Amino acid sequence: MKELLAAVEKNQQLILDTERYIWKNPETGYKEFKTSAYMAEVFEKLGYTLTMAEGITGFYTVLDTGKPGPEILVLGELDSVICPDHKDADPQTGAVHSCGHNAQCAALVGVAAALKEPHVLDNLCGRIKLCAVPAEELLEIEFRNKLKKQGKIKYYVGKSEFLYRGYFDSSDIAFMVHTGQHYGMGTGSVGCLSKQIIYKGVAAHAGGSPWNGVNALYAANCGLNAVNAIRETFQEQDIIRVHPIVTSGGVMVNAIPETVTLESYVRGKTFEGIEQANRRVNRALCGAALSLGANVEIVDFFGYAPRNDDPNMIRLTAKAAELAIPEQNFEVSDTFSSGSTDMGDLSAIMPIAHPLTGGTRGHAHGSDYEIADPIAACVDCAKLQVAMLYVLLSNNAAEAKKVIREFKPQFASKEEFFKAVDAFAKNGNRITYNEDNSAATVDIE
Repeated sequence: MKELLAAVEKNQQLILDTERYIWKNPETGYKEFKTSAYMAEVFEKLGYTLTMAEGITGFYTVLDTGKPGPEILVLGELDSVICPDHKDADPQTGAVHSCGHNAQCAALVGVAAALKEPHVLDNLCGRIKLCAVPAEELLEIEFRNKLKKQGKIKYYVGKSEFLYRGYFDSSDIAFMVHTGQHYGMGTGSVGCLSKQIIYKGVAAHAGGSPWNGVNALYAANCGLNAVNAIRETFQEQDIIRVHPIVTSGGVMVNAIPETVTLESYVRGKTFEGIEQANRRVNRALCGAALSLGANVEIVDFFGYAPRNDDPNMIRLTAKAAELAIPEQNFEVSDTFSSGSTDMGDLSAIMPIAHPLTGGTRGHAHGSDYEIADPIAACVDCAKLQVAMLYVLLSNNAAEAKKVIREFKPQFASKEEFFKAVDAFAKNGNRITYNEDNSAATVDIE
């Protein structure tokens, strides 16, 4: 354990240099070309042989201890968010790492470098898969729609895509440490369904003959109000969150808007809760369109599964924190977060942990976010991860084998998981009108 921690400290400057480079070169999901190339170059200089993701960003590599045992998957996320008001945002794209993924990548480099130091693997068994994964943040939906239509991706977020491609088939346990304002972890976080909502009206001269038009913007406003009106019907136990935005609201002021586009998530603690809430949301959206004689196209696709951290992994993470960062107060709580992550997809089929380390300041995804303490955000983060590997894979991987043996997956296989996820996907106009403009059918499923 001491050798592992010393190996991280020895590579501190490489860790900090990585954090700064990625902070200064933010890129959003499936566009992380510079970030992926930089990370790949660092890994190759450390002596790793990489498997690059075909046709998209990201890669993985496997380190074999030479002794039989489980495979542990360790992840770092490549992508940024968009926050144009941040002082360090890219002036062209608005991209900025006010998500902390730059620190994750730096910590992953620290883990990779530490594991290449002499003798650090001597007391470990099994295999360690290190993965730089793209597109955790679910944004720029139109861009990802194009990638999907081109056959470059099947799923909109990176871990789902990598899982679907088989990159994680050999892995038994996964973990990823996220940067935050404190050290600790809860029990999980909500999943989400992503929605694109396109209200369709009829264009007309806004001054001369507005009665000839059907105002898609007014229909969208009614839809937003209708969704707001059903919020009290969501039960607290389901942790439902619905937060739509308008991405296109018309093209010129002198024309009745013909098309208006919204995007939203429906978040929830369980698959069942998300499904039930989404039916209510769709009913509200369709009712608004009906009230004005408009139509509405709703494109639903699954974003993230609810994340449920494995109880044994929570216990082992706390144990690792005592070994690696005893000076920090690592708090384990029963909190279930209302944020979302695609680590939830992995938690549906394998035991995972998603703890936090400190080091940030400001609001996550906000214009005041920054890495205030890079040692805490990056170096401590790497130390915690090598300690987790030590706890899992030392002593003939007794702890890892216990985790695997006692884990109860929500789905028996990734195929069953994707079948459940794909069942949420649906698109098309939701209202069919008769010739007299009366509604023939309304589809809220």
